[in-house]
Amino acid sequence: MNRQHRHHVIVLGAGYAGLTAALRLAQSPAVSVTLVDPNDRFTERVRLHQLAAGQPDVTHPLSSFLRGTGIRHVAARAVDLDPAAREVRTDDGRTLSYDRLVYTLGSVTDTRTVGERAYTAESAAELGKRLLDEPGRLAVVGGGLTGVELASEIAESHPAWDVRLLTAGKLGAGLSANGRAHLRRTLAAMRVRVTEGERVTSVDEVDADATVWAASLRPLTGLADAAGLELDAEGRIVVDRTLRSATDPTVYVAGDAAATSLRMACATAMPTGAHAAASVLADLESRPAKPLRFRYVVQCISLGRNDGLIQPVHRDDSPLRSVVTGRPAAFVKEQVVRSTVRILRVAASRARAR
Repeated sequence: MNRQHRHHVIVLGAGYAGLTAALRLAQSPAVSVTLVDPNDRFTERVRLHQLAAGQPDVTHPLSSFLRGTGIRHVAARAVDLDPAAREVRTDDGRTLSYDRLVYTLGSVTDTRTVGERAYTAESAAELGKRLLDEPGRLAVVGGGLTGVELASEIAESHPAWDVRLLTAGKLGAGLSANGRAHLRRTLAAMRVRVTEGERVTSVDEVDADATVWAASLRPLTGLADAAGLELDAEGRIVVDRTLRSATDPTVYVAGDAAATSLRMACATAMPTGAHAAASVLADLESRPAKPLRFRYVVQCISLGRNDGLIQPVHRDDSPLRSVVTGRPAAFVKEQVVRSTVRILRVAASRARAR
């Protein structure tokens, strides 16, 4: 097919969901793809706790995935979306037209009511520099997977720091009793003090020399809201079972920005990115799109470099009784994390071979 007659698809965001969607779309000769993201590197978000603890880099050049795929990377930030005109405007003054759009701008740690002095997973590099200064008291707020991984990684790599983990609920609430028991034993061995049932709403309430906020995520859907796309109560874009926007049939959504029943995670971002791309291709080819079918298998938690927790779960993410712990769990977790980049590179190879 002549390039000028190709359908043009814009993908907003080059995280796990966006890069997956773009590479999957680029495998079709009937589609030209533009990926809009201001960064020229792909960040392994699931390794940000390692970056905070001192690992030098957790990114990869976007060009290493996009080279030879035909995907055009626009290194700019989308600042306006006009669904009626099917246009995206960027902060460098460009106006980009599309036939279909895939919205994958993801999420960030929600610090809107916290205060500016808190570190987050997104500011892991700055946190890493702070940890090299005179050690003191470090508080990690949030007892979910992100908070647990940050607290354990920092406690292991910076033992001079007095690390405390604060959570409003129960530590490892989504784990089995066996999983929670291992979590408590491991954190205790690392001298991480855990306080449960303590709701913190501001960094000013925390008695610490440095505070890391890992309590909640918020979807980056302000652009969609301004464009008139329907959002749910959590601020995520309402979609049907094929991940098509309930408001505009030319817009598809994947990853943390999509109002699905799935939790915000890399484990859900990549499958939904691939599914959104498949739905777009079905739409452009006038075929019925298949509904998203997803089941959970495990939760993987790293507890420093030499320990971990693999929690098998039911398809709805509720925990099974059994767990894998220790070095075997750390090995499995590392292989799972590495597999995300491997999958992206395989998708890039397929796009080059189309």
